[in-house]
Order: sequence, then C-alpha cells, then structure tokens
Amino acid sequence: QVQLVESGGGLVQPGGSLRLSCAASGNIFSFNAKGWYRQAPGKQRELVAVITSGGSTNYADSVKGRFTISRDNAKNTMFLQMNSLKPEDTAVYYCNADIRSRPGPYYTYWGQGTQVTVSS
Repeated sequence: QVQLVESGGGLVQPGGSLRLSCAASGNIFSFNAKGWYRQAPGKQRELVAVITSGGSTNYADSVKGRFTISRDNAKNTMFLQMNSLKPEDTAVYYCNADIRSRPGPYYTYWGQGTQVTVSS
C-alpha cells in the first residue's frame, strides 16, 4: 500500500520558518513529486507550489520569494521550505505525487495533511 506522509508542520511566529517534508512509503517503483497545496478554514484548497519532472518550479503569487519546493526522487521525498511566514499562511498543507508500484501507469496520491499555524 502506497502512502504519502507529510511532516514538519507546527506553530511558528510571524517571520519564522518551517520545512515541510513529504515521504512516500510502500511498494515504490517510480516517484514523481508534483506539488504542495494548502487549505485554510472555510476556504478552498489552493495550489502553493509545483515542480515538474524536469525540475521546473512555479509558485502561487502569495508565496513567491518566500517558499521553495524541492524533491529527492531517489529517496521518494519532497520538501517545502517556508520562510518569512505570515499569519495568512496558516492552513493544512498537503503534498501530492505521481507514483507507480510497477511498470505501467502512474497514479496520483495525496498526503493526509500537516497543520501550519503562524501566530504570535
């Protein structure tokens, strides 16, 4: 059974930093990190950052210059470095990735989410 598990969330003061990790476990034949999303209370899930198979990245305007997405496909892991955090960054953060357990089609998996709270 393939799973994506996020970690690294928590409570941080405005201006602080956090580094989120997302690790795949189970029977992994191929792993392609895709992106990070977030959902604040009462709001829809929104895209935070994406990374392509070629390594290109793209960010929501609200996090550009503050957040950095990266990956280590060999370790089936992806990261989100978050700097200069603001209260409006408070949300549950989710990762997703395309994974296959054997040669054949990829399937998209989501993590269970990790809470990030930015507050003084």
